[in-house]
Amino acid sequence: MDLIILNDGLYQLIPVTTKMLEGIELISEIDCFELCDILRLKLTGYVNELNLHIMNDGSTFVGCMCR
Repeated sequence: MDLIILNDGLYQLIPVTTKMLEGIELISEIDCFELCDILRLKLTGYVNELNLHIMNDGSTFVGCMCR
């Protein structure tokens, strides 16, 4: 699974690592899209005026690519 990030006008695929999953405890089986939502909530903040999810490093969260 990769995160799709927009940074300085360039889209990037960032592989999900075990470090990104630290602190997440899953109590049942989930699919890739549910995991994408969980990571979005953990790694971003929502800016209402822009209607965007902004990553903690300032880049824009676009979505996920499930493989």
